[in-house]
Amino acid sequence: MMGLMPSEETRTMTPPTVRSSAAHDAGKAGGASTRAWTMRLLVLGIVLSALNLRPAITSLGALLEEVRDGLGMSGSVAGLLTSVPPLCFAVFGVMAPRLARRFGAGAVVCAGMVAIATGLLIRPYAGGTAGFLAGSALALMGIAVSNVLMPVIVKHWFPDRVGSMTGLYSMALALGTALAAAVTVPLTDTLGGSWQTGLALWAGLAVAAVLPWLPFVRGRVTPPRAEKAAGTATGGNPVQDPEGTTSAQASAPAEHARVETPRLRMARSRTAWALAVFFGLQATAAYITMGWMAQIFRDAGVPAGTAGLLLAVTMVMGVPLAFVIPRLATRLPHQGPIVLALGVCGLVGYAGLYLAPAAGAWAWAVLLGIANCAFPLALTMVGMRARTGPGVAQLSAFAQSTGYLISIPGPLLVGVLYQHSGGWGLPIALMSALMIPQMVVGFLAGRDRTVEDEAAR
Repeated sequence: MMGLMPSEETRTMTPPTVRSSAAHDAGKAGGASTRAWTMRLLVLGIVLSALNLRPAITSLGALLEEVRDGLGMSGSVAGLLTSVPPLCFAVFGVMAPRLARRFGAGAVVCAGMVAIATGLLIRPYAGGTAGFLAGSALALMGIAVSNVLMPVIVKHWFPDRVGSMTGLYSMALALGTALAAAVTVPLTDTLGGSWQTGLALWAGLAVAAVLPWLPFVRGRVTPPRAEKAAGTATGGNPVQDPEGTTSAQASAPAEHARVETPRLRMARSRTAWALAVFFGLQATAAYITMGWMAQIFRDAGVPAGTAGLLLAVTMVMGVPLAFVIPRLATRLPHQGPIVLALGVCGLVGYAGLYLAPAAGAWAWAVLLGIANCAFPLALTMVGMRARTGPGVAQLSAFAQSTGYLISIPGPLLVGVLYQHSGGWGLPIALMSALMIPQMVVGFLAGRDRTVEDEAAR
């Protein structure tokens, strides 16, 4: 009996605060572990999603001649086909912020990956040009909403690492773009030579990208900075959650949250317009390149497999540069010099395509790949030209939707000029001419300003 007393005494003398402190520490450790896994899962989801944002386009570019023959397309109709991506991005991208407010950004991206997988699977077998266009549009709808929401997700979850995370996302996007361009033709040959199979196989990559987003569909997962704010009883500054509201607003009525998060009139902002036009012109160059560059090389006598590799080289240049350029851009007060350097590379590349497309093919592919890195730069500037999460969401939707509308005529016009002129001289002249205003508006968009200062109601 006496031997039991010390342990009983120890139990009775253990202060309740010690036990609650231990439980609190255990809870904090468990919460930290959960947050760490959440962040890893989110990074995986971002990378896999980025890998899926261009294969639907570059795999088609590599097999465009076979698709045209199989479906009986003219050059003008093929030009229309290469204009479908920016059209879908403009139409569906503007819906992304509203869908994200209703369902959550993670759920919308997850649905976007499902749409990509479904569209890629059905478009080769839909029968006829109309069915092919419909399947492409479904896949591109998923790409469109994901395009708009990726900068928003990066801004909310990684506010102190916008440059590095945008670089990682852009690297993965460039890698997926290059991979589809490089391996679609050889995989098609390995699988029997059917272009339908060669295009449909990319649906598997989209299916894999659905999985990391499933936890973000089942319930709202809160960023660590919002959790910290919610756990603080007093003091400190309010922190925004993924939907753009502050921790103080989270317990307030929805009406109050709407008042505290004003919508911006982007059409009043010169910076927003400059960024939108820059986005549109770089998208024009990118989709002309993805849709037509392999055909330019093939018409110059380059074999189909080599032409696909040249397109892949152009796309793969974005892998290292898409990581370097956003990090460099966030360290500069003005991103205009980067815009000008990329534009000069594009002009030299176009001159090479006109003068010696086959002889200097590898050099021109590298230079045009450097020029195409205007895309990660534009994404980085979207994150830098707004101060708040809601501001980034609205600017991203405005710049991308307006920009993709601007880019629609370019690939179509290239197809028409190619068909009616019988060569690539006029299309390449058009590409070169468009690079000049791209450099001008990109320089203006790179100034150290924010849209909240220009577009607030």
